[in-house]
Amino acid sequence: MLPEEVTQLIGRVGDTVVLEVEKGAIRRYADAIGDPNPLFRDEGYARRSKFGAILAPPGFFGWPDKWIAPGPFFPPLRLEVTDIIAKSGYSRGLYGAVRHDFYHPIRAGDVISATPVVKDIYEREGKAGNMVFVVIETTYIDQAGRLVAKAQETLIRR
Repeated sequence: MLPEEVTQLIGRVGDTVVLEVEKGAIRRYADAIGDPNPLFRDEGYARRSKFGAILAPPGFFGWPDKWIAPGPFFPPLRLEVTDIIAKSGYSRGLYGAVRHDFYHPIRAGDVISATPVVKDIYEREGKAGNMVFVVIETTYIDQAGRLVAKAQETLIRR
């Protein structure tokens, strides 16, 4: 049975991080993942496409306009959750999975607001003992107020 201080984290909303989607960053990301798609790098090709501009590859949401310690992809909410769970006896962590759902293309020049929320925390028994699973969902909204994506991450603590 999880302690109350852990279960009370369900529903906790983290700080919104503003992400800027810049053309050069899109190209570097596409290079890093080895994706030669001209929609991610060729401005003329992208402009003539149905999208009308360079697109961000799936999974790239831009870079924060303000860097938060210890980094943009470890927001304070995640640190708070893992700290409280560690104090409850689950000190070892593992990144379990991430699932993305995409709703609207992200274009170069977009400004995306990313807001995480703790959707669920549950305990399961494994071969090595009990494990805690933390599900954090981040919602990505563009500057026009459109939902562009959701990411659901699962963190595992034991």
